Amino acid sequence: MDKGVTFVSSEQVSGEHESYVIGVDYGTLSGRAVVVRVSDGVELGSAVLDYPHAVMDTTLTATATSLPPEWALQVPQDYVAVLRSAVPAAVRNAGIDPARVIGIGTDFTACTMVPVISDGTPLCELPEYTARPHAYVKLWKHHAAQSQADRINDLAFERGEKWLPRYGGLISSEWEFAKGLQLLEEDPELYARMDHWVEAADWIVWQLTGEYVRNACTAGYKGILQDGAYPSEEFLGALNPAFARFAVDKVAHRIGQLGASAGTLTAVAAAWTGLPEGIAVAVGNVDAHVTAPAAQAVNPGQMVAIMGTSTCHVMNSDRLAEVPGMCGVVDGGIVSGLYGYEAGQSGVGDIFAWYVRTQVPARYYDEAAAAGQSVHQYLTDLAKDQPVGGHGLVALDWHSGNRSVLVDHELSGLVVGTTLTTRTEEVYRALLEATAFGTRTIVETFQDSGVPVTEFIVAGGLLKNAFLMQTYSDILRLPISTIASDQGPALGSAIHAAVAAGAYPDVRAAGEKMGKLNKNVYLPNEAAASAYDLLYAEYTQLHDYFGRGENDVMHRLKALKRNAAAAADATAPANLPVFS
Repeated sequence: MDKGVTFVSSEQVSGEHESYVIGVDYGTLSGRAVVVRVSDGVELGSAVLDYPHAVMDTTLTATATSLPPEWALQVPQDYVAVLRSAVPAAVRNAGIDPARVIGIGTDFTACTMVPVISDGTPLCELPEYTARPHAYVKLWKHHAAQSQADRINDLAFERGEKWLPRYGGLISSEWEFAKGLQLLEEDPELYARMDHWVEAADWIVWQLTGEYVRNACTAGYKGILQDGAYPSEEFLGALNPAFARFAVDKVAHRIGQLGASAGTLTAVAAAWTGLPEGIAVAVGNVDAHVTAPAAQAVNPGQMVAIMGTSTCHVMNSDRLAEVPGMCGVVDGGIVSGLYGYEAGQSGVGDIFAWYVRTQVPARYYDEAAAAGQSVHQYLTDLAKDQPVGGHGLVALDWHSGNRSVLVDHELSGLVVGTTLTTRTEEVYRALLEATAFGTRTIVETFQDSGVPVTEFIVAGGLLKNAFLMQTYSDILRLPISTIASDQGPALGSAIHAAVAAGAYPDVRAAGEKMGKLNKNVYLPNEAAASAYDLLYAEYTQLHDYFGRGENDVMHRLKALKRNAAAAADATAPANLPVFS
């Protein structure tokens, strides 16, 4: 803890002297704020703002220009809009005096990157660059840098780079270096204009404090910072001579530790939020990692799955191991004193949403509305009583690529076993099961690597689907506990804010008081688990056949898709904007 921090006594955080903190969670499609009581973690009010520009994955809004495949961009002012809207609304909903708020903490999707000039202004906000796609935020699920990631991996393997095993042997196209190399090679003018390549988690803290502080979590997991060093200039220059000083010139910056204060709230940010100027602002963090203390899950063996549009799996261990396909292991990456591990699945809720949006006949919507249900719940109810394997299907959950353990975003989704009698709800159930099989693959890989998973804890929006949770328990053969909060990441950010404000000595202590957990809510059913073992064996065969190089048809199809898009751009009329 920084010198000069004054700890708040128990008398100061109870009764008439109660204090509060704000947690702000930046998700894929929206930002949400929650007001939390410091003494016990009670959530008193919350508010959500959907990003006005959502995700730009087909068209650049500013120009109506088509984007190539695998792109996913956002507008940074949407993030500021959350501070202006959701934060004051949450305070109003909580009915508290904002003068009693002592700190604010934020978390973000990762790796979500913002190219900025020296004062933090995003390139897309400079008038001359509004029509340039590379000037915008590259969201975590921007997967168009796969070829750059492949080159990074191949060169690192050839050279025996010591940092590569810390990432399971593969660097993802989602991460800082692959996306940065893509920016250099596809728009070198913008790359040269960019002063800092900033994680959105740090950019929003910069807006709150006026100070750029790089958080230790994303620096380690997404920025290849291991043992105090980034990849060398020699290595980066071998990828592209103009990339040699990328880490030095564009990435390296002062590192802030998790739970520390990055600075204090500026007058401008105080006006946005309605909070007192000068309160503590916690160092930025990642939505998944910040959730662990909110779920009271910071001990070795407790794997936390934050299940939403994607799933991120995080856990602590007292041992350093090489886990194939993990997203990284970072000393103190979740809490100090332990090694924090991360793995994940790029598509989970996104897959279910895609299926409902594009594949479900209209009559199901009508029937769901008549039943007073969402289409998701209606499909679940139609399929849930079918015996395991009764649909005769098995699916691969790679519609957004594979983050772990294959680390390959050129892979794609697959459903095997469909016939002319296959029903819509049966495919939906197969997709639910596929995501659980993907999680089991991750858990078994950790187990086989000497990092035992002893408890599985779920946070995120998908825990509301009880059938899905029971399916995970059966497939994993593990009890499932659930976070006792609808706003796990935001609560986690509030916990870090309390530490940054000096209310608790560290994140563990704050989590014990402010975190919430429902233990063993779902227990595996042996009959279902045994039946799922048979389906999982089929999943594993498909996983290895299509994912480990025996049949690269998915890669070839992605290449054909890109080539077709490039050919269409080449023949577009000259008076229309063409992406370059």
